[in-house]
Amino acid sequence: MKIHAAHLGEHLRRRLFPYAASAIALGWTMGANFPAVAIAHSRELAWVMNGLVFLMIYPMMISLNFAELPLALKKPTPLLLTLFYNFAVTPLLSWMLVQAMAAPPELALGFYLVMLIPGASMAIAFTGMAGGSIEVATMAQAVGFLVVPFALPWFMHWAGQSQALAVPLGSLVTTVVMVLILPMALGDITRRWLMHRFGPPVMKAIKPYLGVIPAVTMLIVMTLIFFSKGDMLAHKWTMLVPLMAATLAFLVIILSLMTWLNRRMGLNFEEHMAVAFVCSGKNNATAIAIALSTAGFGPLVAVPAATLPMFQAVLLVGYVHLAEWLRRYYEPPIQMKRQ
Repeated sequence: MKIHAAHLGEHLRRRLFPYAASAIALGWTMGANFPAVAIAHSRELAWVMNGLVFLMIYPMMISLNFAELPLALKKPTPLLLTLFYNFAVTPLLSWMLVQAMAAPPELALGFYLVMLIPGASMAIAFTGMAGGSIEVATMAQAVGFLVVPFALPWFMHWAGQSQALAVPLGSLVTTVVMVLILPMALGDITRRWLMHRFGPPVMKAIKPYLGVIPAVTMLIVMTLIFFSKGDMLAHKWTMLVPLMAATLAFLVIILSLMTWLNRRMGLNFEEHMAVAFVCSGKNNATAIAIALSTAGFGPLVAVPAATLPMFQAVLLVGYVHLAEWLRRYYEPPIQMKRQ
């Protein structure tokens, strides 16, 4: 079963684009053709999606090991750059792109939301595939998760004001506690219990499942999101075009910036690949969970997080294929170094 889960995880990583596109297409088609069903069962849909939220977040938190964070302080540059990209560069880029795409307020708010939650669930896997440092990627992802609960509510409150939307700060803080902090604590407790009960090898044994469960659950939730808003999006699909363009622009800009700046900041190839994947890849599952669980947010706020995986998968897989060129860029031949 472990081998099957590992193969399924690898399969999902390599084919996330067609699966995400299929999930969106299925939900959109059903919502456009059966709008009365979506409206009549809106409450049940909300219950189901909220239940699926836990299945997306909890497994990811089990895989995080915060006990290793003190070790990362011995070489803090990669972690400091991670914080810089995620909580300084990304908000600035997001604001610029929102101004350029002139999206409806709820879509703009959803774009801000997904951009501020770093650490795609597959970022560590992409790092490994590209020959990057798994240790740095794990620590960078953990640091991001520790900062997000404090930065997100205030940033989203500001984003709501900029879009003339009332963002319920109290409800958002409650959601962050329920969706991030509580699963984070439960995940850490679960991890410690498993290691105490079965020994450290158990984490390697269950790791494939910890990646597959959130990915499969996210695809189901994406289908339900587009089902719930399929009729409206069928008539206003053009508003998604600027959103898609902004998403692609963000990924191209942030990857280009990190490729150039990380080298000048002294990172080696392995460290760069870890930082690049953690900072460019966004945690769509967490963004969807927060959008669906926050009172006052409608499913439309979750649409940017639901569409991002398609473009994210394509560009990050493409960046994996650039690994050999990037290695030469970061580690030029000895003759060139002497010159």
